[in-house]
Amino acid sequence: MAARAYWQGQIRLALVSIPVEIYTATKSGAQIAFHQVHEPSGKRIKYEKVVPGIGEVDPDDIVKGYELHKGDYVLLDQDEIDAVKLESKKTLELTQFVDADEIDVLYFERPYFVVPADDLAEEAFIVLREALRQSKKVGLGQLAMRGREYIVSLKPCGRGMVLETLRYADEVNKAQGYFRDIPDSKPDEDLLDLATTLIEKKSHKFDPSKFHDRYVDALKDLIARKSKQKTNRKIIEDKDEGGGRSASNVVDLMAALKKSIEKPAAKATARKPAAKHAPAKKAPAKKRA
Repeated sequence: MAARAYWQGQIRLALVSIPVEIYTATKSGAQIAFHQVHEPSGKRIKYEKVVPGIGEVDPDDIVKGYELHKGDYVLLDQDEIDAVKLESKKTLELTQFVDADEIDVLYFERPYFVVPADDLAEEAFIVLREALRQSKKVGLGQLAMRGREYIVSLKPCGRGMVLETLRYADEVNKAQGYFRDIPDSKPDEDLLDLATTLIEKKSHKFDPSKFHDRYVDALKDLIARKSKQKTNRKIIEDKDEGGGRSASNVVDLMAALKKSIEKPAAKATARKPAAKHAPAKKAPAKKRA
């Protein structure tokens, strides 16, 4: 079954409009979901909506409220909230271009694949993609989708392009509040060289398939083992990975870096015993004249 487009519309650059389709680029991983269960009966726990002093309430009597002060709410009906939602505009206008590395990684939120909507749009789509690639720029604009307006960026990705929603400035914490206590000092040159060498030694091409969620794998294994048990006996394995932070773990940084980049010692090749030489024969005595 073909994937369903998350959004359909056009990208506008000045007087040029390019019909495109947007598809979700990510998917949720194999997460393990748990429910709360009443252990004696083995039945799932459900929650009732109640008001203190009144008891259980009718779902039709429930509205949304915004708390102005403690216990003081502004009540809003769902129709009022829906009326404020922005209509999904069918045009993404690229209003600004910035260097590809100018946007801080903290602002990127969610990626989407962008493809031309039809054969007629392919030429203009390819021109825009290659223009962004050659200029090393990222296009910026605002797009309304499903009732909310997003800042979005557009950049080349293989044969297509990727649109990424960005966070607004008030959604990102200022880094200075967390980093200000870190001293602004230069590292020792020898330590820096060793660390750089170690990084170069461990540098490889990015292959996401080599990384696995070990926690999820361990949970699946635990669930499989528990499901085969006749009793509800706990399965707990002690794991001491020695990752605790204590004074005994403090090591000399220089020694640790040097040891990290050392090559494993080559196995000494066994020497063959020296060949035994036959004793030299004495030269015959010269005859007297």
